[in-house]
Amino acid sequence: MDMDWIWGLIGGLTIGCAGAVYLLGNGRIMGASGILGGLIDGSARGAWMERGAFLAGLIALPAFLQALGTPTAATNLTSNIGLVIVAGLLVGLGTRIGNGCTSGHGVCGISRLSPRGIAATLVYIASGAVMVVALRSFMGGL
Repeated sequence: MDMDWIWGLIGGLTIGCAGAVYLLGNGRIMGASGILGGLIDGSARGAWMERGAFLAGLIALPAFLQALGTPTAATNLTSNIGLVIVAGLLVGLGTRIGNGCTSGHGVCGISRLSPRGIAATLVYIASGAVMVVALRSFMGGL
């Protein structure tokens, strides 16, 4: 049996549980871009330790699991580092324009039946699908 879907299920459950714990423990939505943005723009002066710990865990846990030899899913990440940097900047810009990211709108917003979260999720999923079709059809993929 293919294990990729099981790892996806485990990852989704973990993110969902983390979002619930963050909301119940802090009374705030677990939106990774908002947590990072608050540290960068200085608006999170009173919660910098909490936000820093969240981001450190977000980076450290996958590294720890990989060091333990946990199997990882195959990715199709390009070896073009310039393209990766541009893509990352565009994602960051999109999260600022959309007032949130997949964890805030997609995981936490939809689970709370937030109309704004549902609308944002539909827009970014549709935008991603259009871009994939455009890149594959007109540019031969990257």
